[in-house]
Amino acid sequence: MSDHDREHERPKGVTRRGFLGSVGAGAVVAATGVPAARGTAEEQPAHTGGMVPVALRINGRVHRLLVEPRWSLLFVVRERLGLTGTKVGCERGECGACTVLINGVARYACMTLAVEAEGREITTLEGLMDGEQLGATQQAFLEEDAFQCGYCTPGQIMAAEGLLRANPSPDLAQIRHGMAGNLCRCAAYVHIFKAVDRAAELKKGGGR
Repeated sequence: MSDHDREHERPKGVTRRGFLGSVGAGAVVAATGVPAARGTAEEQPAHTGGMVPVALRINGRVHRLLVEPRWSLLFVVRERLGLTGTKVGCERGECGACTVLINGVARYACMTLAVEAEGREITTLEGLMDGEQLGATQQAFLEEDAFQCGYCTPGQIMAAEGLLRANPSPDLAQIRHGMAGNLCRCAAYVHIFKAVDRAAELKKGGGR
């Protein structure tokens, strides 16, 4: 049989090169469990609208980097800058695990675009510390055992910090209202409220 005849007997739409390519990709999946040349949306964000330069002032330090206009502050803080004290929770502004301070006010990082935060003072959990020493609000949460699993704790602390910067002497009703945007699945709310009250005391005593 001639080469010309063999070409006509091959299945339409499938070439030897294409077949080998698909087998190779399948081998990668079988070996690693990850599709070849692919990653999660978070690992390899699609380029939509191109990258833009931003300068983000976080915990007193300016970070200059390229971001996509659609990237959240949460994504940039954690995945691009490695500040993992800010936690990923619901990613739709309901749980408060990602709370940071922007110009001293508690905000959900998942609902804030990185480009929107440019030119503002951003404080994350790490920014409350003085070297290895805990800040007053962090210390209060420790003293009052205001956590169980601890996953929501960073957001709770940041919400409490924002509350106390706006109102240094909140009563219980004001504490409950100020912390209402942060959920705790372990229901450690009584201890959380005590921790906020204790943090107010520590701050009045000169705690940072």
